[in-house]
Amino acid sequence: MRVEQLTRTYGTGGQPVTALASVDATFGRGTFTAVMGPSGSGKSTLLQTAAGLDRPTSGRVWIGDTELSPLSESQLTELRRTKIGFIFQAFNLIGALTVEENIVLPLRLSGARPDRRWLAQVVDRVDLGSRLHHRPAELSGGQQQRVAIARALAMRPDVIFSDEPTGALDTHTAAAVLSLLRSVVDEHGQTVVMVTHDPVAASYADRVMVLADGRLVADMPQPGAERIAAQLASLGRRQPVAQKG
Repeated sequence: MRVEQLTRTYGTGGQPVTALASVDATFGRGTFTAVMGPSGSGKSTLLQTAAGLDRPTSGRVWIGDTELSPLSESQLTELRRTKIGFIFQAFNLIGALTVEENIVLPLRLSGARPDRRWLAQVVDRVDLGSRLHHRPAELSGGQQQRVAIARALAMRPDVIFSDEPTGALDTHTAAAVLSLLRSVVDEHGQTVVMVTHDPVAASYADRVMVLADGRLVADMPQPGAERIAAQLASLGRRQPVAQKG
């Protein structure tokens, strides 16, 4: 997946607000990228435009070999159902459905036949075999997030976008969820792009991208929690300049 000169501006009258300003980034297959930055930095806008949930003002997005900008809304919907997985802080599970029904819902919506062997692997990986016939209200927060991860994996998407997946979880459960995301990258070659505010969560990633005022100001491979925290703390003390290393 990659984005090229990605720009998103909101508002047409008065003073337009630029949420993203000419961001370039490539996310290789089998990599785990954390996107960080202060409130209003553009990290959620980057996630939404890269995932086809919002259209950029200018610039281009590719998921695999498919460029998103020429696609109609119906084509974008189909692409999101087949090529993209989503994990959100709020889980977004359907209370009336069982765990198994929630996991296979994207497959049902796209008209695809579930690959039972793959689904069995996914359920085993998230350790939900004994919970398949339970409903979300009967699960802990960590278990509900694991259902959301399994649902994202069920379609074998090209990329999984995750927005603050541990924000509503306690420290122990958050660590288990992050370890699971790490393992789906390492063991299944998934591509994960995760928005987070937490340096410890970001330290599970291969790479940390930091945004400020809609611009990419740092792109760091495996920096560790302390360096991430130092980078975030420095944002208010200097002008945004792209940085590698």
